[in-house]
Amino acid sequence: MYLVKPLVVNYRPSWPVEAEGLIADLLSELGNLADRIDHIGSTAIEAMASKNVLDIQLSVYDLDALKRFRSGLFESLGFELSQITLDHVPAGRLDNSNLWSKRLWLRRIDGAIDVNLHVRLTGSPNERLALLFRDWFRAHPEAVVAYGQFKLALSQLCDDTATYSDTKDPIVDVIAVAAEEWAAAIGWNP
Repeated sequence: MYLVKPLVVNYRPSWPVEAEGLIADLLSELGNLADRIDHIGSTAIEAMASKNVLDIQLSVYDLDALKRFRSGLFESLGFELSQITLDHVPAGRLDNSNLWSKRLWLRRIDGAIDVNLHVRLTGSPNERLALLFRDWFRAHPEAVVAYGQFKLALSQLCDDTATYSDTKDPIVDVIAVAAEEWAAAIGWNP
């Protein structure tokens, strides 16, 4: 996954529709194990250039409660469990990195859009940041084009997805500072 050259494309109106369908499938299978399921990331932001990969966030009260699906549900939907178990902790955050735990399931099958399924704890800082990032950009459409152009240029300079992500993280950290100020000013909550 991470040794592939990143390909950022212009916004596709099909992304929200595809995300809605996948979310409906997951909700029907998971029932009360899912606290909430959200379309997050750049494909959830109108007019945002993005990799053609849907980011879906599954919020749960217990990451280990999903163990019973490791040989069932997610695999039947084409997902494989990734080795990634922690999210990037933004610069300046003094959080214990364990608060940024997650399970990442990847779907890469021919004929379907690629999906990153981020399973995060309800109320965790990484769950909150993913929703805040999306909602801040939705409330600030003037920033969407600039960030999208940055991602397009960065994808041309990077030879692999890991370098792309690592280089993009500090910019996301800067956006998170502005988003947190906005959230405090308007009383935003996920």
